[in-house]
Amino acid sequence: MRIRIEKTIENHKVAAHGGIFSDSSLKHNLRLLDFSSNVNPIGFPSKVRDAFKNISQISVYPDPNSDELRTHLQKYTGILKNQIIVGNGATEIIYNYCATFLRNQKVLIPIPTFSEYESAAKLNGAILFFFKSMDLNQNLSEFQDMMEKKNCIFLCNPNNPTGVLIKKKNMLKILESAYDKSTMVFLDECFIELVPDGNESVVSYLKEFDNLFILRSLTKSFGLAGLRIGYGLGNKKMIEILRKIKIPWNVSGIAQQSSIKALSDKSHLPKTLNIIKKESKFLTNSISKIKGFTCYNSNTNFILIKSKIKSSQIQNRLLKRNILIRDCSTFHGLNDNFIRIAVRTRKENLKLIEALREL
Repeated sequence: MRIRIEKTIENHKVAAHGGIFSDSSLKHNLRLLDFSSNVNPIGFPSKVRDAFKNISQISVYPDPNSDELRTHLQKYTGILKNQIIVGNGATEIIYNYCATFLRNQKVLIPIPTFSEYESAAKLNGAILFFFKSMDLNQNLSEFQDMMEKKNCIFLCNPNNPTGVLIKKKNMLKILESAYDKSTMVFLDECFIELVPDGNESVVSYLKEFDNLFILRSLTKSFGLAGLRIGYGLGNKKMIEILRKIKIPWNVSGIAQQSSIKALSDKSHLPKTLNIIKKESKFLTNSISKIKGFTCYNSNTNFILIKSKIKSSQIQNRLLKRNILIRDCSTFHGLNDNFIRIAVRTRKENLKLIEALREL
C-alpha cells in the first residue's frame, strides 16, 4: 500500500542538539562531563525533591491545563494567567506556534540561532528568509529593512549559540517596527534569567504589542531538563488558540509540581547568577590564552568559541577524556571551526581548560 505523505513531512530533517543522548554511544557513560547542554550549573533547587515524595500522583491524570502552575507563573512573571500557556518543554510550544500561525507564511530568522525555529517552520511549509549576524545590536537597521512583508520573525535573546544579548532599547525598536509592519514576533527568552547583569526582558511590554509572543523555559533556569517544562506568554486570543490545539495532558503531574516547587525557591537563581558571572569570566580569560582558540563575548551561561582545529576533532579528542562539548557545525550560519561550551562549576571548568590545553 502506498502511503501519501506531505513533502514538508517527508523532507523533514531532525535538528541536531547537544547532551549525552546526542550520540547513542554516550548514554551509558556515567563519568561524562557534559559541557554541551546549557543548563543551570548548580542543577535544580533542592525544594524540587519534595514533588517526588507524593508518588501517588503517578496514577492520576495530570491537570491538562496546568492550572495551578499557571497561577504560580502569574505571580512569577506578572502576566495574567489567561496569557500563559505551559508546554512539554519550550520546543513543544515552538512547534505548536508554527503549526497554528505560520503555515505557508513568510518567516525571517537571524542566523546562527537555535535550530528548532527553522525546523518547525519548515515542517509547516513556511517560506524562510535568513539574516546572517553574529550580533544584531550592530546590524539593527539592516535587519529592520529585511522585515518588510514578512509574517513573522524569530528572535532568541540572549542568542543561542552566540550568547549575545539584544539590549532592551534595540529590542523595542524591533518590536515597534514589526508592529508597524503587522509582523508577528516570536521572542525566545529561555536564557534571559541566566544573564547576570541587568534586566533586558521585554515581558512587561506584552500589553503594548499584541503581535509579541515570548517563550520561557524552566529547563535552563531551574535545571529541569529531564522533566520537559516550558511556557509561553502572549495576548489572550493567541494563548486561547494555542491551548485549543495542544495535545491533552501534555505536561506530567510530576513536572507541574516540580516547577511549582522550583519557582518557590527564591535563592536558587541569585546563586546561579553569581556562579555564571564568575565562571564565565574565568573560562573566557583562560581559554582565550590557549593558542588557536578565540572566545566570543557572552552575556549568559555558555560561550561560543572559534577554533583553528575542526570542531569534530575537538569533540572526539575531548570525549576520550570523558568531556562532551557542542560541535557547532550543525548550526545554520556557522562552519566546522566553532564549538560551544556551557558554564559549569570551577572544578569542572578546570578539567575542561586542562583538556583544551593538551589538545
